[in-house]
Amino acid sequence: MDKNLKETNLYSEIKQILENARKQAYKSVNSTMVQAYWNIGKLIIEEEQKGESKAEYGKQLILELSSKLSKEFGKGFGIANLKNFRQFYLTFPKSYALRSELTWTHYRLLMRVKNSKARLFYIEESISQNWSSRALDRQISSFYYDRILSSKEKLPVKQESIEKTKKLQVKPKDLIKDPYILEFLDIKQDINYLEKELEQGLIDKLQQFLLELGKGFCFVARQKRITTESSHFYIDLVFYNYLLKCFVLIDLKTSKLTHQDIGQMDMYVRLFEDKIKPAEDNPTIGIILCAHKEETVVKYSVLNDKKNLFASKYQLYLPTEKELKLEIEREREQIEMEKRLKQKSNKD
Repeated sequence: MDKNLKETNLYSEIKQILENARKQAYKSVNSTMVQAYWNIGKLIIEEEQKGESKAEYGKQLILELSSKLSKEFGKGFGIANLKNFRQFYLTFPKSYALRSELTWTHYRLLMRVKNSKARLFYIEESISQNWSSRALDRQISSFYYDRILSSKEKLPVKQESIEKTKKLQVKPKDLIKDPYILEFLDIKQDINYLEKELEQGLIDKLQQFLLELGKGFCFVARQKRITTESSHFYIDLVFYNYLLKCFVLIDLKTSKLTHQDIGQMDMYVRLFEDKIKPAEDNPTIGIILCAHKEETVVKYSVLNDKKNLFASKYQLYLPTEKELKLEIEREREQIEMEKRLKQKSNKD
């Protein structure tokens, strides 16, 4: 019955109606959000211009606004975001020129383009070619505008562009989970969207394991989001160790460790060092756990000149590689056994 229904025009038409409605709802919220951020930027600039010492007044204004707005409206109003709103207004001073087809992430990328002609080019191309923010980021980073401008044969460059951006197009279901939209609407993200069942189970167990270890671990966050110009990354677990006086970041992989995993953790650590870690704290530690039974690996990334001294300290307080390996393998086996029993019970 279900198979036949899927083949009917009725099902296809209803499916199309629902997909179009979802897209339209997302576009409506996105357009409202972009306009709101532009208006906030405008108000900040106008208020800053009243200050006697503009630089100092502006700095204090952003700080106070961020504190008050974050308490009432959530983490989408940090200092960096308010500075982005201000720059948004300066880069696009005419609100009627804002395009509803572009997301806030598109605009954050476009603000990096200093050449106004190039910026206009990327705006038009984003709309006409239906570029996702990832596709736009790729084109800006590869100097697409400059290559088009300097090429006598423009068609091959355009064809290459289409091919390279084909896999970067956004899927309808991704729109609903846009972190900026969720922040704007004050809707919490569902971390179950972000992980597989096995990863989720292991993270639950590891969080408890480290807290029970009792060596100075304080839980800070899970699925901690770090945002770059065009992407959102999620760190599985973040702790603070008050004995080491440092953050400990943990990322779990259910497959063999790759160099991309190490590079990603290195980026996480550097972002924490730059944006979150107080100056008086010790270096941030990044731990990558690979859950594959034969390839459980722990890597510590310590990024400053205190490396040797600090390394001797963390050996006293962090779990050893052997402890983590035994724990993750034990919990993996337990989770898989529970899953098998549940499946057997459902069959019976």
